[in-house]
Amino acid sequence: MPHDPRPALLSAALTAAEHGWHVHPLRPGAKGSALHGERSCPRTGECAGGHRKWEQRATTDPDRIRRAWTAGAFNVGIATGPAGLLVVDLDVPKDGSDAPCGATSFKALCERAGVSWPVTYTVRTPSAGLHLYFQAPAGIRLPSTTKTVAPNIDTRAWGGNIVAAGSTTAQGTYETVNDGPAIALPDWLLHQLSTRPEPPQQLAALRIPGRATRRAEAALDREVATVRAAREGERHRLLLTRTIAMGRFVVWGDIPRAVVEEAFGAVGESVGLPAAECAATIRDALAYSARTCRPRETA
Repeated sequence: MPHDPRPALLSAALTAAEHGWHVHPLRPGAKGSALHGERSCPRTGECAGGHRKWEQRATTDPDRIRRAWTAGAFNVGIATGPAGLLVVDLDVPKDGSDAPCGATSFKALCERAGVSWPVTYTVRTPSAGLHLYFQAPAGIRLPSTTKTVAPNIDTRAWGGNIVAAGSTTAQGTYETVNDGPAIALPDWLLHQLSTRPEPPQQLAALRIPGRATRRAEAALDREVATVRAAREGERHRLLLTRTIAMGRFVVWGDIPRAVVEEAFGAVGESVGLPAAECAATIRDALAYSARTCRPRETA
């Protein structure tokens, strides 16, 4: 008789909720949310007043958790922002990269700060990476980051999702290796995460000689400045539209795509947008430009 993984996954979800960590179902054997997206939103139940994203629907309610995890063999996701967590994701290099692994980079950061490796709740991933759980400081809304702390180190806070212990993918199972409490985020790491990256005032450090035209460079300076000056509530929209506007220069070969991605990624994070949101928005914007951009001679 086939093994039924649902009891173990339900137990993992309830265990996380007992810690006060808001959980939501992930697709069976995968890491993406199993909850409906905006396009397929029925506008009923929790979404009766408008679509609510997975982060808003994550819960610690044991009754809701039991109903969800008895309906399917869902992996367990933790919405780190509502859970009051900041999780440091120490990844391993992929595709034969010679970059240091996340654990090596994090150890170097600890040594630079003059502290030992923090003893906190820790999960080993199927790819041999580590997730270090910390309690986020009250009253500070830290965004998630992607490789801005150091090579192969991401952080998951607001806007972020982390796969909980007990979840399983084709690579293996997420396993708890330190079941102690999640300690408070160390001050040295809080300071590093609270220091937003400088938005590019000028792009000299990003430019590749002979690869960007003056017109494209001037346009990028202008569009980045528009995002930097955006008011709260307009930042995501402007990041999307100004990146679309720059996309034509990428299509025409006037500026390298990587330069545009780095400039908009830095300014997006500097105004408080989560790194993952910035990366997805920039990717979508440039893909849209590639589909719709007119030839230079007709533009």
